[in-house]
Amino acid sequence: MKTIFHFLATLVVYIGLDLLFLGILAKDFTRRQVGFLMAEKPDWAAAGLFYLIFAVGLLYFCVYPAHSAARAAFNGAFFGLVAYATYELVNKALLARWPVALVVVDIAWGMVAGAAVCWASYHIGRLLGIFPT
Repeated sequence: MKTIFHFLATLVVYIGLDLLFLGILAKDFTRRQVGFLMAEKPDWAAAGLFYLIFAVGLLYFCVYPAHSAARAAFNGAFFGLVAYATYELVNKALLARWPVALVVVDIAWGMVAGAAVCWASYHIGRLLGIFPT
């Protein structure tokens, strides 16, 4: 039960942080970069599936193997780099007008978000008694 609550808390932290970034902080930037490709409304099913998979990846690859909050944050930054670079660099390679500025900003965001969520998730795990204090 602790693991399920830990997952849900991590998921909420990541979704909240990412929606803050996408919906407020980078909204105008993203529209300027790729507004010509954006849908009228997000595909929430696809977004939800991404958030579920990414949160599981953060826990499995970054938080659970870490022995400290600092290591969890480092692991999360690296995982964010790999995941977001995969998406952005494939888009840059295959799509005619994919902007370099978006590649750089999105990869940086993946690293920041991964680090922040894993740091918070590690501390949540400590509060839940999953990790030693």
